[in-house]
Amino acid sequence: MANIQKRILKDGTISFRVQVRMKGHPAQVASFTRLTDAKKWAEDTQSAIRNGRHFKSSTAKRYTLEWLIDKYTREVLDISPKPTRNQRLYLGYWKQTLGDYALSEVTRARISEYRNKIIGSANQYGKERGLASANRYTEALGAMLEYAMREWEFIEQNPVRSLKKLKEPRGRVRFLNDIERSNLLEMCRSSTNPFLHIIVVLALSTGARKNEILSLKWQDVDFERRRMIFHETKNGERRSVPLQGCALGLMLDHTKNRRNDTDYVFPAKGRNQPVDIRTAWENAVKNASITDFRFHDLRHSCASYLAMNNASLTEIAEVLGHKTLQMVRRYAHISECHTAGVVARMNEKVFG
Repeated sequence: MANIQKRILKDGTISFRVQVRMKGHPAQVASFTRLTDAKKWAEDTQSAIRNGRHFKSSTAKRYTLEWLIDKYTREVLDISPKPTRNQRLYLGYWKQTLGDYALSEVTRARISEYRNKIIGSANQYGKERGLASANRYTEALGAMLEYAMREWEFIEQNPVRSLKKLKEPRGRVRFLNDIERSNLLEMCRSSTNPFLHIIVVLALSTGARKNEILSLKWQDVDFERRRMIFHETKNGERRSVPLQGCALGLMLDHTKNRRNDTDYVFPAKGRNQPVDIRTAWENAVKNASITDFRFHDLRHSCASYLAMNNASLTEIAEVLGHKTLQMVRRYAHISECHTAGVVARMNEKVFG
């Protein structure tokens, strides 16, 4: 059956949104400025579906994925307050591989084929991409197609929705030992990027994610209470973390270099947006002779250090911003190891 809704747009114009729903077929949606056109389209669409003559929308057949990626980048990513470097990188891959296909031809099978080609390929830094990377690339494509379906009505269905996510390996615990940490911080201090050292110290000190730190603004730093507030978190909830020790001292010194043309604590040179530290970070890790280590592992390092200093799993979860203990159970063996040492010392003192 067809459902027609009258809408009054912001500029005062009237629009008629038509939705045709028939059992066994995806819903068809279109908008018209005249009610007669809306009714005719609804009748023609229902008749075409009944007689097996209905095909994908003309928009999906007329425009390519490359066109959609350019439009999405320009109208969504370019005005997003959040860092979008990764999304641009991921969508760049799909533009290169599937960009010439019409939207109607961007099928689940094609997406799956090119997703699987990501696995084992090398990124720009020579590192091999794995299952997690393939999932992130696909999620970026899926988010754009979902937007195109819901907001722009360019496609009828998002093919990524029905694509099974690759099973990623269990979360690892890779943290810096004392020598690695010392070498890495030394390389960060000597980096050409003036913010890298303090950003890495903040990650080690608070367990914050990279985007949380890079999105930080001066109004979110409370020196009086010695806390920072992260608004751009993974789970979408605001989180407050303590600012103590070396990190506090570095942040106080950093206030002397505060720029007047931006609110970002770590702004890009000459621009009102967060700094990009990817190349500087990769160079620092390489120069420190550290292998198999990602920026996110600084978060694991912070959690591991907390566990070594007898923090409970509940306390670790609170610092990292996890809602449940499930994500921090990977640090249980570290906590148990140090707890065993405490118990052993107690027994020796009590029982001799």
